[in-house]
Amino acid sequence: MSLASQPVGRRERNKQDKLDRITAAAGELFARLGVDEVTTQQIAEKADIGTGTLFLYAKTKGELLLLVQNAHYAEALEQGRADAASIPGVLDAVLAIVRPIVECNRVQIDNGRTYLREMVFGDPEEPRHREALAIVAQTEEAVAAVLRRDERVGEGDAATLARIVSAVMFLGMAASVNIASSVEEIMQDIRRQVGVLLPR
Repeated sequence: MSLASQPVGRRERNKQDKLDRITAAAGELFARLGVDEVTTQQIAEKADIGTGTLFLYAKTKGELLLLVQNAHYAEALEQGRADAASIPGVLDAVLAIVRPIVECNRVQIDNGRTYLREMVFGDPEEPRHREALAIVAQTEEAVAAVLRRDERVGEGDAATLARIVSAVMFLGMAASVNIASSVEEIMQDIRRQVGVLLPR
């Protein structure tokens, strides 16, 4: 019997159950109150675990937010990839990848901005931060794949342009001047900037 086919032990099931409860509790509280208004004690109580146990799974509130948001951002990226696959125009296909991510970020604006800050300035060796950075890399790869549809865009240029698109998107979502901006307003700004970058 291979290791992959062996049944999961009780200890691992218990750990996964606690992680699921923590994720659900943090997700509900963050969505309702915002990350800044939630305490780790509230999350522990809602998850029905001790605070010490909570810190075994995430050392900070920022890591808890990453735990919750990473799954949402990964889903948004998959939606964007699927949408882009059926869109022939390069600019529109790139924006199709970006839109669900912007929508995800704007569900709770303070949480979205805090998530971006944690992702950029957090410890890249911490597993939740590493997962968030992997989502960014996957987003850039998806954008580069769309950009390569245009034969005028070389392999290296596609990767560089994708990094720039990523930066435009993240600044659009995180900038203080955009706190009151709608998804549509942010998308229009991203469209203007990305449109300038692409070959004509």
